[in-house]
Amino acid sequence: MAKEQFSKIGYVLAVAGSAVGLGNAWKFPYMVGENGGSAFVLLYLVICFLVGVPIFMAELSIGKLSESDSVNAFRKLADKHKNLWQYVGILAMVTAAIISCYYIVIIGWVIKYFFLSFSSLPSDIESSKAIFNELITKDAGEQTICFIAAFALCFYVLSKGVKSGIEKLNVWMMPSLFIMLLIMLGYSATMDGFVASAKFLLVPDFSKISINSLLLALGLAFWTLSLGMAAIITYSASLSDDTNLSTSTISVVLINITLAIMMGLVIFTFIFEFDATPAQGPGLVFISLPTLFAKLGFAGNILAVAFFVALIFAGITSAISIVEPFVFFLIREYSISRKKALAIVGAGVFVVGLMCVFANIENIGDKILFFGKNFFDFLDFTSSNVLLPISGILEAIFVGYFMKRKALYTLFSPYMSDWVFNVWYFLLRFVAPICVFCVMMNSLFFT
Repeated sequence: MAKEQFSKIGYVLAVAGSAVGLGNAWKFPYMVGENGGSAFVLLYLVICFLVGVPIFMAELSIGKLSESDSVNAFRKLADKHKNLWQYVGILAMVTAAIISCYYIVIIGWVIKYFFLSFSSLPSDIESSKAIFNELITKDAGEQTICFIAAFALCFYVLSKGVKSGIEKLNVWMMPSLFIMLLIMLGYSATMDGFVASAKFLLVPDFSKISINSLLLALGLAFWTLSLGMAAIITYSASLSDDTNLSTSTISVVLINITLAIMMGLVIFTFIFEFDATPAQGPGLVFISLPTLFAKLGFAGNILAVAFFVALIFAGITSAISIVEPFVFFLIREYSISRKKALAIVGAGVFVVGLMCVFANIENIGDKILFFGKNFFDFLDFTSSNVLLPISGILEAIFVGYFMKRKALYTLFSPYMSDWVFNVWYFLLRFVAPICVFCVMMNSLFFT
């Protein structure tokens, strides 16, 4: 079986596409809004480089040195207990597949709002809430159709493989996403709310920072960089030998941060322009923004279309990255075709995804609860607060303590100085695992 490889730019854009997802447009803005704005952004940036980059490069090293799927990567690289370490790869791969099930449902919601943008947008918060609540709690039919559309888009791209599917999509979609955000940012700059938005995001107010803010920033960095999902391991296994690993890593992180801040500037410009409140939780994108777009008349419809297209792009590039690890594993492990692997994974994602759709439907989802949560919320909580952190901690420990330091040095030394390598190695062994463990404990017991 011929090995497909990313080009240098293809790898950067594919991994950036994985990292730049709905988290940047959905989680990042509302968490910034709820935690005082710019001081939280600064804290998030520091955490990205102290914790996110070390674990990111650990996953990159696992993928590149093994040139294998996430399960066999641990088998190949472990000096001992190979069969035990393979379960870390299985955990990351299965966690990613679980996340994809409800993530594709959310992409379906975005598709619904894309079509809504061509008609009359809700003019007030109450009607906007009613539309969103109607969609997720009552309209199982429309929600299912939107889920199927999102599912079909993601799996069609995956069916084309690494070069013709994943790389080609990201080479087209990521620049398109950037251009759309740039246009929306340019329009936002003409509005009075832009100055307040820029101040909110870019001028720090450290009085707003607390221990909880630190833990939330850690969790956000982990989520928005696609860590612990086997995506970076899987993509790095198809990385060409002439790729500069350091600049590729920094490029991915900077693209992720830049697009998150651009999205934040656009969203908060509308929030401040119409005297709405920044701290609104997840409803910021699906409830508040449509009403703000409505106030701009026809121009608001155009902006809404562009905004939700951007969200669809961001969602699909992330979704394919978290489905691919399982597909890649089945192809490598059992020597089956990509189509057969996609059929197996797709069947599971489709069934569980439909269960997530109906989990929010009144008199259906509330009848089946897991620890007091419906199926959708249970999968979200378990994957985000338990499985991802455990996966990240184990990956950091594996690379920091169980992989040969010499092999890591040989891999990275052409692209970084000895001092930078030693700092990265120290952060990976002593800082990142402890920080991620603190995030997990906070999420489980103190929130």
